[in-house]
Amino acid sequence: QVQLVESGGGLVQAGGSLRLSCAASGSTSSINNIGWYRQAPGEQRELVATISRSGSTNYADSVKGRFAISRDNFKNTVYLQMNSLKPEDTAVYYCNLERQAASITLVYWGQGTQVTVSS
Repeated sequence: QVQLVESGGGLVQAGGSLRLSCAASGSTSSINNIGWYRQAPGEQRELVATISRSGSTNYADSVKGRFAISRDNFKNTVYLQMNSLKPEDTAVYYCNLERQAASITLVYWGQGTQVTVSS
């Protein structure tokens, strides 16, 4: 099992910045992709950014140039630096982790952290 603990959410004015962190514990061997998803009220959960074990990144078009994802493989922690925040970035942000167990890919989710951007 893997436990994910997110932190760093909060209330910020438009144009401000926040940094989210997600620390993984438990069975953290063979972690592949780690990423962030978000879900706004009444909307489906959507990908924000992911990063592979080798450091390759993938971003949603809506956050490119404003958000940066990074990971510390030693600490089993992923970060999301969010700059130039907009009210439409308001959502619950969820950490997501994929771990390989033999031929099976296991997926884990954090409990979510609220990000609210005021106009």
